[in-house]
Amino acid sequence: MGLTIELPWPDKKLSSNARVHWAPKAKAVASYRNSCAWLARSQGVMPSDADAVQMVMTFHPPDKRRRDLDNLISATKALRDGIMDAIGIDDSRFVVTYRVGETRAGGMVQVEFADE
Repeated sequence: MGLTIELPWPDKKLSSNARVHWAPKAKAVASYRNSCAWLARSQGVMPSDADAVQMVMTFHPPDKRRRDLDNLISATKALRDGIMDAIGIDDSRFVVTYRVGETRAGGMVQVEFADE
């Protein structure tokens, strides 16, 4: 793998199981997307004109509760959009593999980019 970055665990408002009014959810989505874009840039993600971006996303939950992978993927849509903003290409060109890793205090999402 090439570059590996660490991004924050998504806000619980971003869960597809959360019953949240659209306004607070929209604010949480915008905040998470912005944060992930800036953190990705600060950790070395650069603009690219690649045909495809291969990534491995490993979810490190904040506790030992069982997590549904579909919900984790859904909750991190804004994260992928933030990475898209940092790279400058449409996320339809992402090829992503998802994994659930060990717990970490506070939780985090590790993203590994394949060498081009």
